[in-house]
Amino acid sequence: MRHRSAFVPVIAAPCGEYVHPWNGRGTLLGSAAAPPDRLGGVEPVTEQRRPWVVGVSGASGTPYAAAVLRGLLDAGESVDLVVSRASRLTLLDETGIAFRDAHWRDDLTTWLARGADGKPDTFRVDVGDVRYWAAGDLAAGPSSGSYPVKGMIVVPASTAAVAGLALGLSKDLLQRAASVMLKERRPLIVTVRETPLNGQTLRHLVTLDEAGAVVLPASPAFYAGATHIQDLVDFVAGRVLDAAGVPHGLYRRWKGELGGSQAD
Repeated sequence: MRHRSAFVPVIAAPCGEYVHPWNGRGTLLGSAAAPPDRLGGVEPVTEQRRPWVVGVSGASGTPYAAAVLRGLLDAGESVDLVVSRASRLTLLDETGIAFRDAHWRDDLTTWLARGADGKPDTFRVDVGDVRYWAAGDLAAGPSSGSYPVKGMIVVPASTAAVAGLALGLSKDLLQRAASVMLKERRPLIVTVRETPLNGQTLRHLVTLDEAGAVVLPASPAFYAGATHIQDLVDFVAGRVLDAAGVPHGLYRRWKGELGGSQAD
């Protein structure tokens, strides 16, 4: 028995054009339904959210992470937040705050309102444009290269996180998201917070630099005229935001004049 082959006819249109598989009236041949606007029926997106992914690892230095997050939000940036399991212990130890998945918004607000000196309610923050992803959620948005983001900041970055990033591991969402940044050639800023550094960690940092990441040690400077611990924290956070191209006013910039830190 000869089988009839299934095919969609091509219909000629004026000026040598043809429509396939839609006819000249914009409807599917043999159907009264209108065609989708995009392939698969997806509506075109006019304004797409493109956040910065911020990964917080278990290194000491949670005030650095808080300052970076405040700076991003103050600049009107969207944030996707990943807090590693190890960083929860550090956050609890350094601030007394227990970061909980089920109450992450309240815990984040309390954390970001806290000053580097431990004083609560130092800052007023709005975390409305923060999206939180659990560290164990490897199906989260930032785990895929097709998820639109501007880049990623790992702050603070422990030596364990540095090793995982350099070796291309994906044991949790923080490492996977960072690996995605490198493969997609998106900005990745690694704020390592450890001292001293052994040879293996130094080699890992060189590997990350060669892969395109910005290695930015949490190393505060004093030419900006710091008079408070928050000034030192904000200097590092400001340098992180500089690397990300995010405007801020967290520290006094060098103007090429000696004694500028004593001017005010």
